[in-house]
Amino acid sequence: MQNLSMTQKLICVALAGAVGTLARFGLSGWVQRVTPGTFPIGTFVVNMVGCFAFGTVWSALENRLGMAAELRLIVLTGFMGAFTTFSSFMFETGALIEDGRWLWVAANLVGQNALGLVCLFLGHALGRVI
Repeated sequence: MQNLSMTQKLICVALAGAVGTLARFGLSGWVQRVTPGTFPIGTFVVNMVGCFAFGTVWSALENRLGMAAELRLIVLTGFMGAFTTFSSFMFETGALIEDGRWLWVAANLVGQNALGLVCLFLGHALGRVI
């Protein structure tokens, strides 16, 4: 899988992303159907499964199996990125923690959550007027 052209990498990431999207849709929908209530448990489960899977795949394939950069790109960016970007958010936050960059940890956690919510409602307000 080494030495893929940029076009081949893009196609592989796109295909892995399509599979990740379908996996997210399927798991989230199934969990939401079998779990009564109004809490978005499907998304919650997908995010937690995604974080666990990202950590497992990253550690096992990177450290034990010498995962090629192209395969890492396809699996972690393509599949996992489409399955849930929350896992990437947590991975990046974890990297900041490992580096002891606590101010950046707080900025990332608070900023993406609080500002993300603000941006959601700003976009919603804009969508209502256009």
